[in-house]
Amino acid sequence: MRTDIEFNADGTILRGWHYVPDQGQGPFPTVIMAHGSAALKEQYLDRYAEVFAAAGLASIVYDHRNFGASDGNVRQEIDPVLQMRDYRNAITFALTLPNVDPDRIGAWGTSLSGGHVLMLAALDGRGKCVVAQVPPISGGAGALRRTRADHMAASRARFDEDRKNRFAGKPPGTMPLVAQDPTVACFNGGADAWEFFQESLKVAPNRKNEVTLRSAEMLREYEPGSYIERISPTPLLMIVGNRDVLTATDLALQAYNRALEPKKLVLFEGGHYDPYVKLFSISSSAARDWFVTHLLN
Repeated sequence: MRTDIEFNADGTILRGWHYVPDQGQGPFPTVIMAHGSAALKEQYLDRYAEVFAAAGLASIVYDHRNFGASDGNVRQEIDPVLQMRDYRNAITFALTLPNVDPDRIGAWGTSLSGGHVLMLAALDGRGKCVVAQVPPISGGAGALRRTRADHMAASRARFDEDRKNRFAGKPPGTMPLVAQDPTVACFNGGADAWEFFQESLKVAPNRKNEVTLRSAEMLREYEPGSYIERISPTPLLMIVGNRDVLTATDLALQAYNRALEPKKLVLFEGGHYDPYVKLFSISSSAARDWFVTHLLN
């Protein structure tokens, strides 16, 4: 069963869905879920929540601030740290619901939110297990991977100009989220990012191909991998693609090796966007089994 929800996240109203299993009696173990960067909950998160519900797990699924159904003062702006803090706000909200078991809370994140849940698991003891799917490890290192060295100066100049304009009272500058032309600067580069955006318009037709320039600047400050050693003893599952060029495979594997037990790695054959559709059965079943083991058994 799915119902609409909304909750106050430090003054910003976030909206989403609450999934509860059709069978069994609460309070239920509950998974907190949000999508990556600028993606919306309609982009296949309902499918994950349905898999979890069939296994006896409830979930809270919501749109990040500034995106989709949620409020936010700067639309289309990705602030990674605020997004991570909203996971903590979502846990607080979940604990007010009578059919949520406060002692059995899990967190699931994918792409950018995969980094959020790494930080969450290290900082917030209310979560009892975590699943990080294709997570970013270092915003700084990732930017160096995705941006040619001879383009870095121009990129910094755009950030500086945008900061000057905002200081003067002008609206934030924007950039495409994805681009078909590989020569166009965008937030998520690559042909697979463009294809995923186009395909997912079928389920999220109101999604905008735009983010603020400041989103890219803040991403470079984001270092969730620095928290990896602090997650233990919270059980950690990482789901990583062996051909991921957006959140680089080698960075994810290095971070996993630094993590302490208990932990598990699922390394799938594919790229960053494959878990959502092409390899959905692999990614969803791995996460489901992890949550069942640590929240139900």
